[in-house]
Amino acid sequence: MLKMVSVFKKQEYSFLYILLLIVYVIGLFIPLMENDSAQHATMAMRMYLENDFLNIYRGENPYLDKPHLHFWLSALAFKIFGVYHWAYRIPALVFTFSGAYACYKLANELYRKESGHFAALIFLSAQAIFLANHDVRTDAVLTGAVILSLWQLVCYINHEKLKHLIFGAFFAALAFSTKGLLGVFILGVCTLSYVLYKRKLVLVFNWKSIIGLLVFVLSISPVLYAYYYQFDLHPEKVFNGQKNVSGVKFILWDQSFNRLTSHGFKPTSPDYLFFFHTILWAFLPWSLLFYAALFTRIKQHINAKFKYVNMQETLTSVGVLTALIVMSFSKFKLPHYLNSIFPVAAVLVAGYILFLKENNKTKALSIFLKTQYLTLGLGSVFVVFLSIWAFNISNKVFIIGLLAFVIITIYFFKKNYATHKKLIIVSVLFMVLINYCLNYQFYPNLLNYQAGNNASKIITLENINSNNVYILKGKQSWSLEFYAQKNLQRISANKLNTLEKGTWLFAYKQQLDTLKTQVNFSKKHEFKHYRVTKLKFDFLNPKTRHKTLKKAYLLQIN
Repeated sequence: MLKMVSVFKKQEYSFLYILLLIVYVIGLFIPLMENDSAQHATMAMRMYLENDFLNIYRGENPYLDKPHLHFWLSALAFKIFGVYHWAYRIPALVFTFSGAYACYKLANELYRKESGHFAALIFLSAQAIFLANHDVRTDAVLTGAVILSLWQLVCYINHEKLKHLIFGAFFAALAFSTKGLLGVFILGVCTLSYVLYKRKLVLVFNWKSIIGLLVFVLSISPVLYAYYYQFDLHPEKVFNGQKNVSGVKFILWDQSFNRLTSHGFKPTSPDYLFFFHTILWAFLPWSLLFYAALFTRIKQHINAKFKYVNMQETLTSVGVLTALIVMSFSKFKLPHYLNSIFPVAAVLVAGYILFLKENNKTKALSIFLKTQYLTLGLGSVFVVFLSIWAFNISNKVFIIGLLAFVIITIYFFKKNYATHKKLIIVSVLFMVLINYCLNYQFYPNLLNYQAGNNASKIITLENINSNNVYILKGKQSWSLEFYAQKNLQRISANKLNTLEKGTWLFAYKQQLDTLKTQVNFSKKHEFKHYRVTKLKFDFLNPKTRHKTLKKAYLLQIN
């Protein structure tokens, strides 16, 4: 007897988006992690507190690395909402969901309409994208800007309307203003592959391209001016032991090419396959489908000798593969460099799933679905267990929410959707369940072991004047500064004897142990500390955790 296949209605797509949004919103309220997230938030806070948007400082030193846009947006959020960690994350969330909308529109432009929702859901449910919205760096804004630009540029290539080129150039400028040439490179490679495949190279030499270039240059000019103002106008400033440092030259050339050669950066990985195996976890639960889609599409293009075929494109396959290969030759690699590729990868996977469905590849779809059941089922059990085992549950709301998500997952699991749709639905629901546990239970408890957070609570509770709080040089505590809502003063070890009685000093035990002179104090607050981004089993195990913890102190000088 044949079972009736349930129709997946528009309202059910909306329901999945709402569930994803709930988990993302929960992530807004996780305390900030050190180093980068808390550091960037503190740098943006300085802009807001001092009303200085032209200069970027990392602590007391000029900052010459990431461009200004991420910090400007965060400082603007502080102006509107106040200095809160959830306010810092608002721009990232806005660009992420704008990016999801661009995924939806781009997939519809390249494939059939149904692929749009698939692409948006795939993008929003990728693990690296969840992570990028609470451990917020520059990548969430960059990722949204890249896919928004790519969508508009594809529309321009297909329809040749000037408005699409203008918007494409503007969003490309936002990508540049967030992280330099990385986003522009990904856009260039993907767009060029699409132009060549569509046999529309003539568009590159069209008069409209000049307008697009002008829009791009005008849109990046605020960042260029800020670099010029902070560095080029002040050749006397010393940065990395050098004078006459040009900020404009840095962002237009040095930033990206120095990373490729590791000049000025410590090489992070000599592994040329680093990005290819990082995708396995970063693009969960879609990584296996991504590799299958990439292989299939490249094979199809080779078999067709790259002749144009309707409903096929090279943007998401040849473009993405080329970007990955070039990036792999960089000597400075970090996992989050992949994030701006993931929305394009989401469109690739969405198109591939529809390809399997339309070509009656039921066996392949069934294998992928069973693989998702196995990996995500085990993954969900592991994350739920880890969240409860590693940290005691102190909030009954977490249990109620967990039960609700489990019931919802089982409900959709039992419905008899078409295999290709069930593949999407089940994968999204499992990722919602996993990240609900991480965002509500695991990360908030984990960050109780970040000393700066707890020291800032003492400053607030005891009404300590933050002007009288110093950080011992040698080790940063960005979370302390952010939650104290003050760019705190640093002091070197050889000047501790100059501190007045009653002032406060924050330091880690390792620093105090190396001091040649003893610090006399009248009051001491002790905090447990762990580098929360470097998790190890001994820390996660409650029985052995005490062995891994270090100490930090807030001392009132006597």
